[in-house]
Amino acid sequence: MPTIRIPSSHGAYRVFCSRGALARAESAIEGLGDSTGTFVLSSPNVWRHWGRTLAKRVRGVRANRTFLFDDSESAKNLATVELLCRALSQAGADRRAVIVAVGGGVVGDVAGFTAASYLRGVRLVQVPTTLVAQVDSSVGGKTGVNLPEGKNLVGAFYPPRAVIADFETLATLPHREYRSGLYEIIKYGAIADAELFRFLERHMLPLLRCDPAALAWVIPRCIRIKARVVAQDERESGLREILNFGHTFGHALEAVTGYRRFLHGEAIGWGLYAATLLGLATTRIPESEATRVIRLVASVGPLPRLGAIRAAQLRRILAGDKKARGGRVRWVLPRRIGKVQRGVELPWKLIARTISELAEIDAKARG
Repeated sequence: MPTIRIPSSHGAYRVFCSRGALARAESAIEGLGDSTGTFVLSSPNVWRHWGRTLAKRVRGVRANRTFLFDDSESAKNLATVELLCRALSQAGADRRAVIVAVGGGVVGDVAGFTAASYLRGVRLVQVPTTLVAQVDSSVGGKTGVNLPEGKNLVGAFYPPRAVIADFETLATLPHREYRSGLYEIIKYGAIADAELFRFLERHMLPLLRCDPAALAWVIPRCIRIKARVVAQDERESGLREILNFGHTFGHALEAVTGYRRFLHGEAIGWGLYAATLLGLATTRIPESEATRVIRLVASVGPLPRLGAIRAAQLRRILAGDKKARGGRVRWVLPRRIGKVQRGVELPWKLIARTISELAEIDAKARG
């Protein structure tokens, strides 16, 4: 079973990633030491598919210590964190408790921030059940919730004590949700791994079909890329910014549409288009390389429509991005496949023109 070690300021932790990795759940939790209880945070839909399996694999998982909440992006807020903290308190969770987050990116982010906040920090185990969560959000220790003003503006760096990524959980995902994760995988190839990018160009169809062999090659590779980056820059003070390729525009798009129109990965898909067009417009990336990125993003399938998005709306949200400095947006732009430049500031006229170009691309795609 592939096991990836990730160093952190709270101590190194392991990511167990393979088909059948849930069988390691109990030993991973027991390996954390003495505990006064295992408390599961999940969503109703995820628990319907995987709750019984987890309960069989982990002693101590029971109904009065399992708390389910809405895992839609619109519910990823401080009110949900308060509800979970109160539920934990009422159930008697103390500082020796272990929180197990079972679900996708929203569950992992909310449960992670809850674990970081409750009693000023209790132990956390991530059990990601979506492609986005397995390759990205469950690893690296970033937790948080959204505000109306922007995505992930309230949170904490709080690494888990273990991550258990079982590829079998992907089989129960709706196809749209599964496809959404492929945009994050494209991101990894574009920023740091030309070989991964070429693999995606050749094997996108098997990946779209959830081919076990393709997933077994891709998922650990993405996790290792993130592990290398996080090991060098845990708190996003430098290199880790490259992981935001496609996310500056994507996060703004999610916020301006009230976190309801796009799945996270779909917004990142539009963000990959935007960043690539900006890289092309500033002559940072050759046209041939930019075309490859755009074609690979398009090969995943059609994205939800942009709709009537105005540049002025996005400008306010972009200025409030957590990576901005003094209201100046810092972009991650491509240089070539496998290489990006971070911390790029751009004139607003260019950004506005690119937003108009995206609207034109959207209109042409719809015929």
